Amino acid sequence: MLAARVIPCLLLKDQGLVKTVRFNKPIYVGDPINAVRIFNEKEVDELIFLDITATTENRKPNFQLISDIASESFMPFSYGGGIRDFEDVEKLFTLGVEKIVLNSVVNIRPEFIRTVSSLYGSQSVVVSMDVKKNIFGQYERYFHGGRKKTKGNIVDLAREAEQLGAGEIFLNSIDRDGTRLGFELDVIARVSHAVSIPLVACGGAGCNEDFVAAVRAGASGVAAGSMFVFHGKHNAVLITYPSKEELDNIQL
Repeated sequence: MLAARVIPCLLLKDQGLVKTVRFNKPIYVGDPINAVRIFNEKEVDELIFLDITATTENRKPNFQLISDIASESFMPFSYGGGIRDFEDVEKLFTLGVEKIVLNSVVNIRPEFIRTVSSLYGSQSVVVSMDVKKNIFGQYERYFHGGRKKTKGNIVDLAREAEQLGAGEIFLNSIDRDGTRLGFELDVIARVSHAVSIPLVACGGAGCNEDFVAAVRAGASGVAAGSMFVFHGKHNAVLITYPSKEELDNIQL
């Protein structure tokens, strides 16, 4: 049995849901409220919503859309994108968001992690790390929608996030995003073994066996986008999720 969370990761752009490949060429895949209703029916335990243009467009989260999502969702969900100050955090929690996902803001102000976790608890703070392998085979962390590279070793950055009060790492492979070629297992192992907080792996899931591989590498949870919104070789849009029986039958 797969003893790990299996989480749909849904990307927001404007008022719709999109899916990217390697953080590029977002394709519209539907209405987020409709997707939430379908995932409700499928009894999904948890969702992640990431607004992929809020930071690059220098705007705040779409609070009205988030409120609409919260009013429809039977399950807890995390939100990331455009979070710049504590007022944003307060409003998101007030609307019903369970966890906030921080990325660009903590590259500029790492202490923001401590500010939020000290008031809301570390379990409410997820630090997102978008990573990509360079020509030398080393992993580097990116922010600002994958457009800017930060300094520092990814393992050290993960440890710093934990020390500042993050309760979870969301590790997203830019190279594998949307490809369904499997997770970047090496980087999952490196980061997960360096911290004691849970790590959710994202980027590359194409089948249930990929989830198993990520958990064996050290992930506490696995997230997927394309696998849950596309069907077949022609990428027909179809919201899916493994049944409880399927998840129960996954053998580690």
